[in-house]
Amino acid sequence: MPEDGTAYHHRVRLLPRSVWLEREHAHHARLAPYIQPHLERRRLHHKHPVHDFLFTYYSYRPAQLMQWHPGFGVACEDGPGPVDADILARRLPVVRQLHTLLTATASRPPMLGCFGLHEWAMVYRQSPAEVRHAAWPLRHSPDRIAAIVDERGVRCSHFDAFRFFTGPARPLNVLQPSRESQHELEQGGCLHANMDLYKWACKLMPFTPSSLVLSCFELARDIRTLDMRASPYDLQPLGYSPVRIETPDGKAEYTAAQRGFADRARPLRRQLVDLCDDLLS
Repeated sequence: MPEDGTAYHHRVRLLPRSVWLEREHAHHARLAPYIQPHLERRRLHHKHPVHDFLFTYYSYRPAQLMQWHPGFGVACEDGPGPVDADILARRLPVVRQLHTLLTATASRPPMLGCFGLHEWAMVYRQSPAEVRHAAWPLRHSPDRIAAIVDERGVRCSHFDAFRFFTGPARPLNVLQPSRESQHELEQGGCLHANMDLYKWACKLMPFTPSSLVLSCFELARDIRTLDMRASPYDLQPLGYSPVRIETPDGKAEYTAAQRGFADRARPLRRQLVDLCDDLLS
């Protein structure tokens, strides 16, 4: 029997109830600093241009995130059993698709030359009233934003970022990503591909250990912060100093942070691939 008191029976790992409850409590405590402020903002109808993204763009609700799951093949000694085999059988097509995407992404070297201009392409040649976060001012005039995009060009490999580009910005991208080409283009330097590890971890629930889901959530939250700091929005009243990617120093700051996120994402992506391997076998 392992040191933590777990036992194995018919390929199912059994956790003592005390260990089960301890890990469940730790999960709730780790999540509280993220969930409680969001619920309070929602109660007051206050929008947050950085943190709301984790609960609006991604469909996993706070109540779902708060539910603790031990992961595939784990049960409580005197409580909840492992996930029913029929659920796994129904989910295998999704598991195969994610395995293909995650493995392909992991096989490519990270590309670090986009400098976050995808957010600029999402407001390219729009008036301030048309932009998504219209409640927040832009750091530059629309003409200046357009000039920066025209000068630098856009190198976005992620379809779910590209699809939010304005019409005039799309032809400026060196790639034309599509849903069909997603597994051919995604790479581990992309902020959005690394944020999406949270989405894929949720997609594999209830097989994903909650600890892995939460690690992906925390990574996505940190990446989202950089994403918006490097955007053309002025979020200094919220405490976010801009990463001025339109300057040499800002580009260097962005690239260093991007490289750090790629390093954090790599083992999480590997764990998701391993989980898919276990489910498929």
